[in-house]
Amino acid sequence: MHKRDFLICYDISDVKRLGKIGKRVEKRALRIQKSIYLFDAATKEELKELIDDVMKVFDEKKDDLRIYLIKDKGLHLGAALDLENPLIF
Repeated sequence: MHKRDFLICYDISDVKRLGKIGKRVEKRALRIQKSIYLFDAATKEELKELIDDVMKVFDEKKDDLRIYLIKDKGLHLGAALDLENPLIF
C-alpha cells in the first residue's frame, strides 16, 4: 500500500483546546504553519486514529477542522489542490 499525503488545517476558538489539539496532531504530522500540518498516512486507519484523537477535544459547534487529500505526491509551486473534492469529516 502506498502512502497518501493530507493537508490538515484547523481553526480552534478556545486557547486551551487549541493547545491540546495542536499537541495531538503534531505527534503524527509535520507542522507547516501554526494550524496547518502535512500528514503522511499509510492506511485509512492511521487517518481515522488521528481524527478520532482530535475529536476527543474538538467542539463541533465552535471549531473548524478541514482535511484535504494532496494529489500528485506533494505540494508544488504553481499547482493547486482539488478543492472540488475535499475530504470532509
